[in-house]
Amino acid sequence: MDTMRERFVSVTSHVLDEDPRLALVLAEITMDGFRPARARHPDRVLNVGIREQLLIGVGGGLALTGLRPVVHTFASFLVERPFEQIKLDFGHQGTGGVLVSASASYDSSASGFTHMAPGDVALLDTLDGWTVHVPGHPDEAEALLRHAYAAGDEKVYVRLSAQSNATARPVTGPGFQTVREGRAGVVVAVGPLLDNVLAATEGADVTVLYAPTVRPFDDAALRAAAERAGTDVVLVEPYLAGTSTAAANEALAEVPHRVLGLGVARAELRRYGTMDEHTAAHGLDPASLRARISAFIRT
Repeated sequence: MDTMRERFVSVTSHVLDEDPRLALVLAEITMDGFRPARARHPDRVLNVGIREQLLIGVGGGLALTGLRPVVHTFASFLVERPFEQIKLDFGHQGTGGVLVSASASYDSSASGFTHMAPGDVALLDTLDGWTVHVPGHPDEAEALLRHAYAAGDEKVYVRLSAQSNATARPVTGPGFQTVREGRAGVVVAVGPLLDNVLAATEGADVTVLYAPTVRPFDDAALRAAAERAGTDVVLVEPYLAGTSTAAANEALAEVPHRVLGLGVARAELRRYGTMDEHTAAHGLDPASLRARISAFIRT
């Protein structure tokens, strides 16, 4: 199976051939994969070098000319480092574009904390109007990328990861999916953590919702699940723990409820190790999730 990042290269290269409005802006990262597309479309595949503020500025400028910019690099350099440019060159200017990240929270753990971005979705939450996709499989990544590219002038963030579920779910756009039904509580699994959540809740009387898109937050799906399964809700997210807690609280504001946010801890892990070791250290492996979920939702 190819990776989400490899699928991003293939699908974006094809859409560049199909849609003259699409433009791609890179900052060295993944440039090798796009050399054939750049040869075919030198005016719409741009490499600004390792200049992440300029990366966003060029994307915003292309949007002002009527193009649909796709801007790509590692998450820490795409969202955190040039955040002011995202705020101004897309938000303040009223332009749209697609930010596509790689490396996610700790995929490149051996590269150190500079290449980790568990706070990216929380940071974008401070801005208005961003759609956030967190695919859990390369097939889902392709579907959500195509959806984002065709989304007019909307602002979209697609968060790609080296983590992946074994099987893709049918994804056509925003909205949560019911994967398993129970009566004791609700567990929302985001993107590539679905398999871990399913393993952790095997045999438990809980409803599992799958969220490949987290913004907009699917209030209606959570309310409907809570009506059937109860209002104890656990959010399992592959980025900063608690990122969607406020959104879940707002969705259930009319009923008494409890929410537990699980995800990447704030404390930096200085023994960088592997991606799987980070997953376990943050309590996101199946065994740890089972203990944490069962302690909160009594089934």
